[in-house]
Amino acid sequence: MRFRDRRQAGRELAARLRERQGEGALPDPVVLALPRGGVAVAAEVAAVLDAPLDVLVVRKVGAPFHEEFGVGAMAGDGAVVFDDAALRGLGLSESDLAPVVERERTELRRRERLYRGDRPAPDVRGRTVVVVDDGLATGSTARAALRALRARRPGRLVLATPVGSTEGVALMRGEADEVVCLYEPPAFMAVGQWYEEFGQLTDEDVLGALRERQA
Repeated sequence: MRFRDRRQAGRELAARLRERQGEGALPDPVVLALPRGGVAVAAEVAAVLDAPLDVLVVRKVGAPFHEEFGVGAMAGDGAVVFDDAALRGLGLSESDLAPVVERERTELRRRERLYRGDRPAPDVRGRTVVVVDDGLATGSTARAALRALRARRPGRLVLATPVGSTEGVALMRGEADEVVCLYEPPAFMAVGQWYEEFGQLTDEDVLGALRERQA
């Protein structure tokens, strides 16, 4: 099973979530996308659920000598969620990563200002929060997002994604009240392999999707 692009994946995910909404499982929903890739998927979900759409910026914390190797992640005002096993394996401590954390926190704030402007973050207290991404690999960024949101006291926390690794989905079931994943392929290498078109989205793509939903 492969999706044509993020929009098509979003429509299929939205159909599944609409069923859950009809069953009463998603009262008073707000949809939060993990940018950039999750925004195109989340826009379709928000339209079908007739829910507001916003973003929750998440930044990966990479190893100092190899930035692409993630050892933690942060979202919103939440604390950094470190991968303790990865830190031990690399012989690193949290204090070793302080410069990386500071740099990524600065970038996180920059993107929040860019995407949201003067708008405050949505008040999620007591609401059903549907967190949407275009795929779930290790779950490190999703875990940071869910923990940051849990501290804001939502009524229900749902993670929704078109495709995910079996390990990542299982891990997230301990973080969210519900995980909705359309496809868990047995041989999962990367999110992009399950899309025919998986180009990188730009900041303007994110802003366009947010403007369209808020119009």
